[in-house]
Amino acid sequence: MKILLAPLDPVHDAGLKLIKRKLEALGYACVLLPPDITVEEIGEAAIAEKIDMIFVGRTVGYGVEQLFRRLRQVLTTQGIFGKVRVAIGGMSITDELAQSLGFEAGYGPHTRIEEIHALIEKNPELARHITHPVKNKPQFPFPHSNEVKDSTTRKLLDEIVDGILDWTANRTSPGVVRAQITESQLQDVRGSVESYTALPFTKDYLAQCDENIVDFFQRNTCPSSVRQITQKEIDAYLRRIDIAKKNFHPRVLQHGRTKPLVFVQYGTGCPMMDGMHIKVAESWGADGVLHFDPAWGARTEGLMDGFLTNAEDGTPVTYANLSLIKRSLDKATLWTVRAHRGLNTPEIAVLSGFLGADMTKINIVYGSICGGTDPARLTVDGVDAIRIAARYKMPFDIPTNEELAGVPPHKAFAGMLIMAQLGRRLGAQPILKPLLCHGPYIMVNELMEQNYVDYNFAKIRALQALADFPIWPGEPIGFMTHTEEKEQSAATTSLHVAMCGSLGVDAVTTASTDEAFSRGPITSAGRVGSLRSIEETLRFFGETNIAPSAKATEWRDALIAGINQTLKAVAEAPSFVEALYLGILGDKADGVYPGRAGKNSVSAPRRSTAVAEVLPAAK
Repeated sequence: MKILLAPLDPVHDAGLKLIKRKLEALGYACVLLPPDITVEEIGEAAIAEKIDMIFVGRTVGYGVEQLFRRLRQVLTTQGIFGKVRVAIGGMSITDELAQSLGFEAGYGPHTRIEEIHALIEKNPELARHITHPVKNKPQFPFPHSNEVKDSTTRKLLDEIVDGILDWTANRTSPGVVRAQITESQLQDVRGSVESYTALPFTKDYLAQCDENIVDFFQRNTCPSSVRQITQKEIDAYLRRIDIAKKNFHPRVLQHGRTKPLVFVQYGTGCPMMDGMHIKVAESWGADGVLHFDPAWGARTEGLMDGFLTNAEDGTPVTYANLSLIKRSLDKATLWTVRAHRGLNTPEIAVLSGFLGADMTKINIVYGSICGGTDPARLTVDGVDAIRIAARYKMPFDIPTNEELAGVPPHKAFAGMLIMAQLGRRLGAQPILKPLLCHGPYIMVNELMEQNYVDYNFAKIRALQALADFPIWPGEPIGFMTHTEEKEQSAATTSLHVAMCGSLGVDAVTTASTDEAFSRGPITSAGRVGSLRSIEETLRFFGETNIAPSAKATEWRDALIAGINQTLKAVAEAPSFVEALYLGILGDKADGVYPGRAGKNSVSAPRRSTAVAEVLPAAK
């Protein structure tokens, strides 16, 4: 086949030169005309060269429709149009425009040579990996030894974990009992959403709940910000989401490197709005999503049921809501449901595991000193939730957002490593989630006055020196470096992602451009802006690395020393729970204090906690 490449442009022909080189490499004979030719000369050249196909390019955007309409008229007059295949391209060309003018195809910027090859051969399969890319769910977390490498750190962690397991061995809580009841019911109905939602409530479950949850089940009354979603609304949403899934084409953010994976948060209050935000994020390359529930849900004993929407931030955790969100996900999208900080931690872990969530989120330390839950209660519930996560083969991440309150990183990291070693002991897969932020402690001590690179490098390198667990910075990265300017917000997020690529971390959680200072709803455009900036930044850096100054090594060593010093103090305390009350992992001077939700609710079990013996047949 012989192809004519004609630049219908005063000076520019760079695009056609590139196409010529690539088509010749594929074995095609090509003729490239010079710029500043007339439409008549294109036809004359096609006749003289006995051309089989013509590609005409136009870089300048104005007047293209009129110009290409005239091209068709001239080629028709010359007896060429209809006998020789003609396609067009340029900065303002779309396939829709080209076909409306009668041309075979039209190509705009960023067209890949595979697409042109597929057109020439009339074989769409040649470009299917471009036009209909397939994105497979990664095996996450990526392989690690999950071992503590530093002997001093390992010895201290083992001593602390021994104490935690001894302390919780003969204790239970309302949250643990509710999780057992819920798990039994789900087993009875084999996970069916309709059957589970239709189950009647029981005294056994309601005996472990707060009054507003009891009112929900007995009187069908919702909290003031919550309403039940109608079946008509659900049906309409499912029709819309099915259309979105059929027309979905995934995008890949990474360039060269396969990590970090990129996660986004959702929790608009409405599971249907969450689903649409998820589809937008997936379409622009997000590898995973995280479910955020309302803050009041963490301080309430018991969960509501059915399809519910919340007028405030955070989407209520119910089996029906989570199942609706799961149905919205692309098969390649990783899904995490937060369970970590409140009175329903074990029960949420059960719901997440039963629905096949890829991961959950559990951190006793953060939830106890910064999330408002009593340390004794959350220690019992957290251990039970980790056991549940292990049973469902659900890795759990360990966020250190207590830094946002002012807790020094070495204390937050000590708590995170305790949780990781506890998880390993219980047979679960922990994921370290350090916060890369410009937090209060860092501001006061001026650790990021010169740059955002050195201290963040020190944080990750300290963790990597002590242990080989998966590392997933969040939530989100760059917190408190964002401003209300969307361009700045996108830039700082994407640069933090690039830095994480250099550090070799496994994943990151990112914010939309309007998330940190939204003053209102998070928009789809804000999500797209952030993800598009990440994609371009990763393309810019490729597999090159960002290098810190020597200061990062000095700060890394100081962090390691601070972590071990904190662990030693925890090990010397009467118990892990008492260490939380005493503020060893964060105190009032740091801006945190022991939570009070669920205080005095821990008790010794009256009978065996085996699921089959504790659980009633219905809610």
